Amino acid sequence: MALTLAQPHRHPVLADRLLPGSAVARTTLLVALGTGLTALAGQFAVPVPGSPVPVTGQTFAVLLTAAALGPARAVASQALLLVLGAVGLPVFAHGASGAHVVFGATGGYLIGFLIAAALVGQGARLGADRSPWRALPMYALATLAIYAAGTTWLALSTGMSASAAIAAGVVPFLVGDALKAALAAGLLPAAWRVVGRIDGTTDKG
Repeated sequence: MALTLAQPHRHPVLADRLLPGSAVARTTLLVALGTGLTALAGQFAVPVPGSPVPVTGQTFAVLLTAAALGPARAVASQALLLVLGAVGLPVFAHGASGAHVVFGATGGYLIGFLIAAALVGQGARLGADRSPWRALPMYALATLAIYAAGTTWLALSTGMSASAAIAAGVVPFLVGDALKAALAAGLLPAAWRVVGRIDGTTDKG
């Protein structure tokens, strides 16, 4: 007797509900919007003394857009950000651009954005963005993935020890990133409630 494993239920993400229409046109627009929002968030950058990594709004943009877009489009939007920045468009923090940024001390965080986008996007497909208590662990895991990729590359590219890389690339950002994750965890469920009232649905995951 063959055994079959139940497949997890795949939920629509917020963008599917807000922007119906042609799949190709919608995907193109959503990927561009995700890229644009992350690039814009990078321009709100504050240097951190003793660290090559600035405080920016990018982490918040990555978390929020990934939950709204779903995994494939979220990863595509961050990949597009990398490509545009590498070829010279000023989409990185402080309006920086060039391949030297991607391969520089902070390049690991950009790679971490890809990982975080995949994690959050997939979590949203499974309905984790419907409740703050399910969204917050999802965002925390994604933020840890950004830290892991960022500090690993920071240490390798600069010759820092692991402890020094953590001190420069994680510690100054813990409080701010915790607040960003909490804010994102509240915004997405609230947006779903608004959409539910508008179209009369009650899909809460």
